[in-house]
Amino acid sequence: MTYNAEDSRYDSMQYNRTGRSGLKLPALSLGLWHNFGDTRPRQTQRDIVHRAFDRGVTHFDLANNYGPPYGSAEANFGRILADDLASYRDELVISSKAGYDMWPGPYGDFGSRKYLLASLDQSLGRLGLDYVDIFYHHRPDPETPIEETAAALATAVSQGKALYVGVSNYSPDDTRRMHAALAEHRVPLLIHQPRYSMFDRHIEHEGLLPVLDELGIGGIVFSPLAQGLLTNRYLTGSVPEGSRAATSRFLPESRIDEGYLSRARALDALARDRGQTLAQLALTWVLRQPQVTSAIIGASSVDQLDQNLDALQADPLSAAELELIEPHAVHGTGL
Repeated sequence: MTYNAEDSRYDSMQYNRTGRSGLKLPALSLGLWHNFGDTRPRQTQRDIVHRAFDRGVTHFDLANNYGPPYGSAEANFGRILADDLASYRDELVISSKAGYDMWPGPYGDFGSRKYLLASLDQSLGRLGLDYVDIFYHHRPDPETPIEETAAALATAVSQGKALYVGVSNYSPDDTRRMHAALAEHRVPLLIHQPRYSMFDRHIEHEGLLPVLDELGIGGIVFSPLAQGLLTNRYLTGSVPEGSRAATSRFLPESRIDEGYLSRARALDALARDRGQTLAQLALTWVLRQPQVTSAIIGASSVDQLDQNLDALQADPLSAAELELIEPHAVHGTGL
């Protein structure tokens, strides 16, 4: 069945300028980290992507090793692009990354020129694209000179394989260094993708946000729902079968303890007072920061996607509401 996007897709989405660039991103972007590998039904993936675009989500965030297995999220999204979204390519922002382990041996990890440019070529092949809109270095490399990594990113731009470049998981100091190294090539550092949520506030305390302001870099945060901890999934204290805490190494079951439950239940009550779910409150909270251009959400179903996108319909948090939230939000890097 032929897919035709909704004519109303741009009517209700909010689009924010990325730093001091000309690029605008939707306030909520769709991330393909967990739910687009070969272990998930292809039709469900397709339905989620269709619904996201129908509701104005123009940005789809990937990485070379998203899956499982590695590479499968790009390959699966590439099929959806080819089958359903090819005619809408110029309305989409598609990003990918390299920096974590992707293939065996010394050339399939971190930040060397060899790894980054080879990985980008592989990603473009899986996606079926000539270019990605944003190509990120996924994490700092403590051994490769940052000048080499920056030069590789600049080459991706000069070759026309990436329109913009960004970084993820970089400290404020490393962000400054990458910004300066890219400037030597006359390539701007468009965007920074850090982890950020009510349960992980390290970017506030490490001073990243003022650096983004100073340098004119946009911010797009991942894990705004703290891997599902900021949802109603675990509020009973049990771990549902098939949930991330039951299946993912990124969220061990031990995190569902009394300290977590006390905080999450208090935040859930505050959310219900606002007519929101806990997840919607968590999204409203991260988007309160002016440096946050967009927040990346995942979705395992169309219903879950819709609930998260509905967070954009809520009123901004008042000073009084932020004060009530503060005792239950974790300072630092998490519970």
